[in-house]
Amino acid sequence: MSFEAQPVKDAWLSKNMSVDELIELYGNIHGFMASHLYEAVRIVKEIRDKCDVRVLSFTGNLVATGVRGIIAQLLKERIFNVVITTCGAIDHDIAKSFGGEYLKGHFDADDIELHRKGIHRLGNIYIPVSSYGPLIEKVVHNTLKELVSKDPSRVYGIREILYEIGKRISDERSILKAASEQNIPIYVPGFLDGAFGTALFTFSQFNKLNIDVFKDEKELADIVFHAKCMGALIIGGGISKHHTIWWAQFHEGLDYVVYITTAVEWDGSLSGARPKEAITWGKLKENARSVVVYADATLVLPIIAYAALYQR
Repeated sequence: MSFEAQPVKDAWLSKNMSVDELIELYGNIHGFMASHLYEAVRIVKEIRDKCDVRVLSFTGNLVATGVRGIIAQLLKERIFNVVITTCGAIDHDIAKSFGGEYLKGHFDADDIELHRKGIHRLGNIYIPVSSYGPLIEKVVHNTLKELVSKDPSRVYGIREILYEIGKRISDERSILKAASEQNIPIYVPGFLDGAFGTALFTFSQFNKLNIDVFKDEKELADIVFHAKCMGALIIGGGISKHHTIWWAQFHEGLDYVVYITTAVEWDGSLSGARPKEAITWGKLKENARSVVVYADATLVLPIIAYAALYQR
C-alpha cells in the first residue's frame, strides 16, 4: 500500500512563549488528542467566521467550575449566538450570580460528613445547601412575581423567563447576563430537571403562571430553518447535545461541529456517539467538518475559547 504522509515533528518549548505559539505547537504534536485539539481550534474559528447560526451546547456541571466566566465571555463577544443547555447550567449561574458560595473540595471527601454539614458535592466542588435550592427559588420567585404583576395574562416561553432573569444580574461573569445583554437565546429543553424548574412549579401552585413549552421550540425551528450555515461546539452529552443535533436535521445537518467529551460510543449512548454516526441521522452533513476531542472540558475549553476570541 502506498500513501503520502507528513513526518511527525517533535515539539520544542521556549521560555515565555505566548498562548498563540502554544496553540501552534499543538498543531505539530501529531498523536492522540493534541492534533484533535488543534483541529477543534481551527473548526471553531471557521464557525465564528462563516456561520450565521453558531450554537454553544454544554452541560450544567461546567457552570459550577471556573470556566463559567469563559462561557459568558464567548457570549459577550458573540462568538456563539445560540445556547442549548441543561437546567443545571441555569441553577449554577443563578446561584453564583446572587452570592452563592462554591468552594474548592475533593473527590475523595467524606460524603456523609458533608451531608451532615449541609453541603452538596459536585465532583470536587462543595456547594452549601443555602447557596443552592433556597437561593435559586428566591430569585426565580421574585422575578416571576414582577413579571406576573406587570401582565398577568402574558404567556411566557422558558427562553423569555431566562432573559428576564439575566436582565436582573449584575455579575459580569454570568452566562444569563451576557446572553440577555447580547440578546442571545438560551434554550433549556429539560427545564424541569433542576432547582430552576422546581421553582417554576412551586410558584405556579400559588400563582397564575402561563408557560407555553412550545414557544422555545418554535423559535429554535425558525432559527434552524433560516440558517445559511450552522455550526456547533458541543461540550458534554445528554439532552443538550441531542437537542442541538436533533434540530440540526431540519437544516439538513450541521455544517461544522466540535465535540468535547469523555464518553465512548461502545455502549450505544448518545453522549459517546461520534459525529460520523450523526451523518446517518441527517444531523451532520456528509461533507461537514468535524472533530472529537476526548478530554475534560475544563482542560481544553480555555485554549479553544482563547483562539476563538483572540485569533484571526
